Amino acid sequence: MAAKRWDLGRSGEALAAAHLSSRGWTVLARNFRAGPKEIDLVVSRGGVVAFVEVKTRATATGGTPLEPIGRAKRRLVVAAARRWIHEHGRPGTTYRFDAIGVAVRGEEVSIEHIPDAWRPG
Repeated sequence: MAAKRWDLGRSGEALAAAHLSSRGWTVLARNFRAGPKEIDLVVSRGGVVAFVEVKTRATATGGTPLEPIGRAKRRLVVAAARRWIHEHGRPGTTYRFDAIGVAVRGEEVSIEHIPDAWRPG
């Protein structure tokens, strides 16, 4: 079961990356790790770098794909983003945190992108 969930998550991340790419975003990193912390996607467009948390669901049970992005998960993403900025950041860049929910229902896929989904705090 864990392997299927991992495959679903990786598939969702690939779908999210393709979705963003089709809208003019450049994928700078996938699964950027800072110790145990991870950012699913780091993307850029027009002076903005977005750190993107992707959640994928294959069933309607358990709520929407975006519901599991709680306070603890956001803190981990923010910590990893600080590391990414330290290593790769450039002056004049705007940084934000986005969330993407991918719902897979058989052959049908829907993607919900929430730009600037949260602020560090």
